[in-house]
Amino acid sequence: MASSPYIDLVHFVTRSAGSAHPRPVSLLLACALFGLLGCASEQTPRITEDTETSGRIRIVCAPDLQALMDREVESFRIQYPAARIEMAGGDSREGVAALMSRTADLVVAARELEPEERNVVVKGGMEIEGYRFAKDALCVIVHPDNPLVSLSVEDLRRVYLGEVTGWSQVRGSGGDIVPVIPPPAGDLMLAFLQRVMGGQAPTAPAVRAESDSAVTRIVRANPKAIGFVSAIHAGRGERGVKVLRLSSITGLPDWKPDPERVHAGDYPLSRVLNLYVRSDGPKLANGLVTYIMSRDGQRLVHESGFVPTTVPVRFVRRSPMLGTH
Repeated sequence: MASSPYIDLVHFVTRSAGSAHPRPVSLLLACALFGLLGCASEQTPRITEDTETSGRIRIVCAPDLQALMDREVESFRIQYPAARIEMAGGDSREGVAALMSRTADLVVAARELEPEERNVVVKGGMEIEGYRFAKDALCVIVHPDNPLVSLSVEDLRRVYLGEVTGWSQVRGSGGDIVPVIPPPAGDLMLAFLQRVMGGQAPTAPAVRAESDSAVTRIVRANPKAIGFVSAIHAGRGERGVKVLRLSSITGLPDWKPDPERVHAGDYPLSRVLNLYVRSDGPKLANGLVTYIMSRDGQRLVHESGFVPTTVPVRFVRRSPMLGTH
C-alpha cells in the first residue's frame, strides 16, 4: 500500500544520536500541526464552477476597444465577484486565431470576420457565434485649410487606388493628394478594405502611420494629406483636422458621422463592433456577452463614445437658439 503524503501525528518520528523510535506527539505540537494543515488546505486553489456569472475566461480585445472593455469587465466583476476574467490585447486576426485554438474564450473585434477566417472555422468543424454590440464609424479627415467639406466613398476609393491624385479633381485644394494609411494588419485598415476598397489593397503612394492615432498627427501637419480614423478618436476632440461629410456615391446626400446617423446606418462608413465566442465555450463568456448587450452594458458603450445597438436610443438635438453653456 502506498504511503500517505500526510504526517502521521500519532507516530511522528524524531531522530537522536541513537536509532529512531516512535514517540507520542504532545498536545501542543499536535494542535500546531493541525493549524498548519488547516492553513494549507485554505490556500489550496478552489475550482470555480463554470456558470454565466462564475468561472475563468480569457479575452482578446482590439486596441481601440480596450478602454471600453476594461469598463465592461470591471462593472461585471463588481456584480459577480466569482468571475475570473483575463484581458489580453491583440488585433482581431490574432483574437480569432486564439479563439479557434482555444487559447481565448471571447474576442472583441472592430470588424467583421474575413472570408478566409470563416472558411477556416467551417473546415475545422467549429461553431463561432457573433454578437453585434456597438457601432462605430470610419471618419475621413483632411487638413483644416482644405476647403473640401464632403466626399463620396467612390472617390475615396479612387484616391487610395491612385486614380485620383490631385485635390482639384474632388473640389479641394492643395495640389497633389497625400493618402495616409494606418498599420496594414490593424482592425482600422482591415475595416477600410472591407467597406471602401472591396477587399482590394491600396495602390496609391501613401504615407504609412505607425499607429491609428498617428494618422491624425500626420494629417494635421500636412495640408495635402487625407486619412481615416475611428469616430472614437474624432469624438475625443482631435484638434487641427477637419472631418468630411460622406456620401455613398457622388450626387447622393452626404452625411456627418454623428451618432444618430451612425445608429440609423445613413453614414456610409458605419461599422459594427462584434463579440465572438465558441458555441461550446465557457458559460461565463456568454454571461459576459449577455451583460454587455444589456441596458447597463450598453450604457457603458454610450459613455465610451460608441453607439449602442441593442437598447432604444434617443438622440436629443440642441436648438441653435440656445447658448453653448
